[in-house]
Amino acid sequence: MKAFLLAAGKGTRLQPLTFHTPKCLVPICGRPLLEYWFDLFEIYGINDILINTSHLSEKVQEYINGHSRGFNLTLTYEETLLGSGGTIKKNQDFVAGEDSFYIFYADNLTNIRLNNMMRFHKKNNHDFTLAVFRVLNPRECGVVEMDEHSTIVSFIEKPEKPASDLAFAGIILSSSNLVDYFPDRDIFDLGHDVLPRIVGHASGYVIEDYLLDIGTPEKLYQAENDVKNGKINICR
Repeated sequence: MKAFLLAAGKGTRLQPLTFHTPKCLVPICGRPLLEYWFDLFEIYGINDILINTSHLSEKVQEYINGHSRGFNLTLTYEETLLGSGGTIKKNQDFVAGEDSFYIFYADNLTNIRLNNMMRFHKKNNHDFTLAVFRVLNPRECGVVEMDEHSTIVSFIEKPEKPASDLAFAGIILSSSNLVDYFPDRDIFDLGHDVLPRIVGHASGYVIEDYLLDIGTPEKLYQAENDVKNGKINICR
């Protein structure tokens, strides 16, 4: 199984920590965030992973050199950030011929049970499945509205008047025809520019597992406590 791990962000909200540490290597209880992703991939048989880098890319490369765990890892450097969608477009050959593949936003810490998501994806028979979760403040998120069959009927990034409390969790199980929904440019975002276009062709998988965006010092502190308290055990 193949996956994109989108990790090129600068982590500006975590400065000054990210002045010298790329966001994907920010430590949580002494282990880089990237290691928690590798734990997840190891359990669910995701062996081929493309990681995009930009800020402090040499440190990511150095870390990968000593911690590959036998994965087939591809690092791609972006001098200019391409956006989450632009990265997929530039590297679409990576998943050529694949029936399905994952896209993960590396900002998150999660123990999502990917086997359950895959079963849901196959059962619903849509080209795409988006992991979604319930949030208290949906105006800060990409908000999903679903019908009674779990088909996504609307997707709006940070709406003024949210239609639901279901937010996109930064995890997509995609077919290769995602490229058919890309805009005709090289730099673009999945949330703003692509996911609204796949409405009606995607299911929403509501996760009950742990998921936390560690984008702020407060969230990083919460992640540390959650790991210490055993809330982030990664298991099948």
